[in-house]
Amino acid sequence: MELEAKLHEIRKPIMVLGTSSGAGKSLTVTAICRILKNLGEEPIPFKGQNMSNNAWVDWEGGEMAYSQALQAFACGINPSAEMNPILLKPQGNSLSEVIHLGKSIGITTAQNYYQDWFIPGWEVIKKSLKSIYERNPNCRLIIEGAGSPVEMNLIHRDLTNLRVAKYLNANCILVTDIERGGVFAQIIGTLELMKPEEKKLVKGIIINRFRGDLSLFKEGKKWIESKTKIPVIGIIPWLNDSFPPEDSLDLIEKKSRFSNPEIRVGIIKLPSISNFSDFDPLENEETILIEWIRESQNLNKFDLIVLPGSKQTIKDQIFLEECGLSKDIKEYSNNKGNIIGICGGFQMLGTSLEDPFFKEGSRSYSEQKIKGIGLLPIRTTFFENKLTRQINSESLWPCHSKINGFEIHNGQTELEYAQTSVNIKPIFKDLNLGWYKENKEGGIIAGTYIHGIFENDNWRDQYINLIRKSKNLPILNKKSIPYKKKRESIIDNLAKEFDKHLNITSVLN
Repeated sequence: MELEAKLHEIRKPIMVLGTSSGAGKSLTVTAICRILKNLGEEPIPFKGQNMSNNAWVDWEGGEMAYSQALQAFACGINPSAEMNPILLKPQGNSLSEVIHLGKSIGITTAQNYYQDWFIPGWEVIKKSLKSIYERNPNCRLIIEGAGSPVEMNLIHRDLTNLRVAKYLNANCILVTDIERGGVFAQIIGTLELMKPEEKKLVKGIIINRFRGDLSLFKEGKKWIESKTKIPVIGIIPWLNDSFPPEDSLDLIEKKSRFSNPEIRVGIIKLPSISNFSDFDPLENEETILIEWIRESQNLNKFDLIVLPGSKQTIKDQIFLEECGLSKDIKEYSNNKGNIIGICGGFQMLGTSLEDPFFKEGSRSYSEQKIKGIGLLPIRTTFFENKLTRQINSESLWPCHSKINGFEIHNGQTELEYAQTSVNIKPIFKDLNLGWYKENKEGGIIAGTYIHGIFENDNWRDQYINLIRKSKNLPILNKKSIPYKKKRESIIDNLAKEFDKHLNITSVLN
């Protein structure tokens, strides 16, 4: 039987729409997921289509947006690509990789996307919804919209906002960010642009990121409810959250919270940065200050330089060369500098990058094979298919420890010469997952394909202690709070704050 015929039997889905991108939809869904889990329900997150290079790999090897993985953690369940059936990964120049149900199926231009991918996209969304309900008949979907639901030039090809809401007859919540200003116009304008049958689905309004005394908005709340005939079900105060931004551009504004750091970490802000959630565990270390590096500079003030993942490794390596950061990184390595590269950043640390199929940002034949930074004796060749899988391995350095994480990358990396001829050693028992090398001056250059490496608490603690030792800082012997426990605490605190100020029960029926 088709899902449409069974809609009267399912628990009422809740859909969180926003008056704009960045209004707070992702965090609102995360909070609602945990609130409902605490109430004994079976919430499951869903976002029909997401555009992000901040990805996660599920246990079947399927790619999905990290924000939906985080929402699944808030529900207390394992993430699955069905929760985000369409993922678009921007590649620059108006191109995006199209991923359906976790698998890469093509490249599209922005101009051709809705013409070529709308019908198969809607089919894969319906397929995912049907599968979720078949396996979880008592669940309640908590659905996240994308951007604004009333982009009039795109609304006829809307895949992830009002089309999903109408298909499931969901109770919708409209979230607006008061910090941006113009909150009344945002709300009224959004509702006025909806069709009557769409507006009817909106059962509540949330005012997000309110600073100061909430009682000061009493008259504003009354005016909104009088004008829209829709209740304001929550006024959420400004929260100092530690969640990764959905858009890498927001990293520019992301500041570390600790004022007296003992270790300074510089992360290179690559134009095509991906998987920046890798650094959340470092953000939560009280002894560490993180700064994002966007231009050439003397790097010697940093105790660690990180090269993150990249969606366009060739393109980003050319950027490093042209802006001078490649030279800065090499000079830093000669001054006892500690460097670690993750995925694309790992590949860039090698001597060469070869892109015969134009998969990683090479724009011409002259760019198909380029030099890397040259700090590790490795070479990478990019092939047509990429590898996505969960990792369970064991580290050999800086300690023996069980390691979990995941891989998302194109390319195969090999040592240029025999390991015995140079001072390069494997980091893991699975030799292909990464290597490290000590500088003559004492610094360590390392690279790994494992996303989420810093979530491994023992490994992270031992790695940080190596850096502390190089600075003559005392070794931290106290057992740190596991990062995943910290993440649970952050989600709990987020849900607690939302629960104080949100009448969620008003939209459950």
